[in-house]
Formats: sequence, structure tokens, C-alpha cells
Amino acid sequence: MKEIKAVFTKQIKDTLKNKTVLLQFVMFPVLVVIMEHSVHMEGMQEHFFVMMFGSMYVGMAPLTCAAAIISEEKETGTLGMLLISNVKAWEYLIGIGTYIFLACMAGALCFAFTGEYEGWQFGAFLLVLASGIMISMLVGAVIGLICKNQMSATSVTVPVMMIFSFLPMISMFNQKVQEVSKFIYSWQVQNLIGALGGAKEASQLISAESLGVLAANLLIAAVLFGCAYKKVLK
Repeated sequence: MKEIKAVFTKQIKDTLKNKTVLLQFVMFPVLVVIMEHSVHMEGMQEHFFVMMFGSMYVGMAPLTCAAAIISEEKETGTLGMLLISNVKAWEYLIGIGTYIFLACMAGALCFAFTGEYEGWQFGAFLLVLASGIMISMLVGAVIGLICKNQMSATSVTVPVMMIFSFLPMISMFNQKVQEVSKFIYSWQVQNLIGALGGAKEASQLISAESLGVLAANLLIAAVLFGCAYKKVLK
């Protein structure tokens, strides 16, 4: 717990200095509030922007933040010092992951209140976003570990981020894209959020496909993180 707390505290201090990372946590929550209250079109699905920006937020914010933080620590030698101090992979991941997760969930709360969810739907909405945030965070951590420096991490992060954040939105207008994007976690997040408004009870949201895709994405991301961390240790 001492190692985890030290990593967690360090990230809070670093973010206050790093405005780029801080912007990722507040950009989409602010944007969804503005769009929900200023754009109204006939035939538009209720809380359309909460659904659209929710999946984009999940596919972008935790991924870019994790990649930026870890690649910067690797470039400055901080990660090397942590490894010398015998900080284990799971301790490092929990320390950084808890910080990113809590910061992103603060934004998720903003989405939930903007979408006017109540009761079990409020909890289900947060749970759906939380699952996507965890997967996205692991993907970003993998990018940060395998890249040599922050510049190379940014060059890899941008196309990966574009896939996970924009494919779900494009799939709303293209059936062929939807057939491909349904295998990624951010599309499942968008799909679950969209179904949330019409569901009268939590059991109506649960499907084998959604659970399977989210579980598979999480498992793949976790395995890749473990492999990337072992590579850094060598």
C-alpha cells in the first residue's frame, strides 16, 4: 500500500503541472453539457450527445492520459527508478490506474447528471463507463510502456485513440462499419448507453455479446500490459 500511495500521490501533483493531461479529464464533460443544453433538433434521440460523447470520452481520455503519463516517466527515468525500488507491475498499475480511474469517473458523473439518469439507471450508466475506462486505461498503459519516449507514444496514441473514440460514432451512420466496430469495447459502451434509456430493468441491458466483448477486450489489454511491463524490466 505504501508503494501504491506514493505513485498515486505523485500523479496528482504531476497533473496539476501538466495542463495537457488535465484537459483530457474536463474537455468532454464540459462539451457534453454545452451541447445538451444548446443543440435541439427534431427527431433527435433524447440525450443523444451523452451517448455519443460518452463513448468518445471512454475511448480517448483514459487512453491518452495513461500513455502520456507512463511514456513521460519512462523518458525522464522515473519509471526506471521505480523498477529499481522493486515496485511490482500490479502496484504501479494500481497506483496510476486508481488516479486515472477516479479522475475519469468524476467526468462520468457529469455525464450521468447531464443525462438525467436516476435510480438503477444512474448506477448502470456509471458501471458501463467504468468498464470502458478500465480497458482504455490498460491500452494506454501498454502504449506508454512499449514506446521509447513521449513523442513516439503520441504518434502511436493518436491513431489508436481515433479508432476507439470515433468508430462508434461513425457506426451510427454506416452499417458496414458497425459490423466491425461491435468487437471493440467503446462501441459496446455506446450501445449499452443507447439501450439504457429504453430499459425498464437492469436485466434488459445484459447480453452475452456485450459481456463477452468487454471481457475479451479487458483480458487482451491486461495480458498485453503484463508482457509490456516484463519487457521494460529486461
